[in-house]
Amino acid sequence: MKGNSYYWRKLHSLLGVIPLGGFILVHVSINFQAFERGPEGFTNYVHFINSLPLKPLLEIFGIYLPILFHGIYGLYMAYQSNLNSGQYTYGRNWAFTLQRITGVLTFIFVFWHFFNTRLQVYLGSITHEELGSTMHQIAMNPVLFIIYVIGVLSAVFHFSNGLWAFLISWGITISPRSQKISSYICMGVFVLISLLFFLSLVAFTGDNSKYE
Repeated sequence: MKGNSYYWRKLHSLLGVIPLGGFILVHVSINFQAFERGPEGFTNYVHFINSLPLKPLLEIFGIYLPILFHGIYGLYMAYQSNLNSGQYTYGRNWAFTLQRITGVLTFIFVFWHFFNTRLQVYLGSITHEELGSTMHQIAMNPVLFIIYVIGVLSAVFHFSNGLWAFLISWGITISPRSQKISSYICMGVFVLISLLFFLSLVAFTGDNSKYE
């Protein structure tokens, strides 16, 4: 792996944006239905997503395997990195440090969330129609609500800051000016997606009977 680290890092960067970035955007669009259209809108959108053709193959090759590679190789990169933000306190070095920290937090959070939701559907413990009720129970627990907020912020920052690095790594933003502009855009992406996720969590604290 060390001999081909350039190509592994390129693949790691690519999978962090495509398709995992798309997965985050789809995920927030589903959850935001709970805020925008209420429990019925959320349930209908979940049903639509799960009625897509070839969904199991899309999940395996478009979500699970890329997440496993990106997460495991990301942990390896974090282990190999020198977190020197305490020595160099300028912004990008702090962003580099936060990228590694949020990567670890996101990896743990994603699997914990998967265990509480998707895996329970696969095991037959709940149905797709009961995912709203499950999220309601999670959101109504103050400790779990805070954990979800931290997990979501970590995931969205990791994606947004990773998008900035991806644009540089793949030669899209080369000049300092383009990199500065892209940093503002990526920060806006972070704020917008985080807000949508937070509003979704707040919406799940509503009346549970509407999800049944």
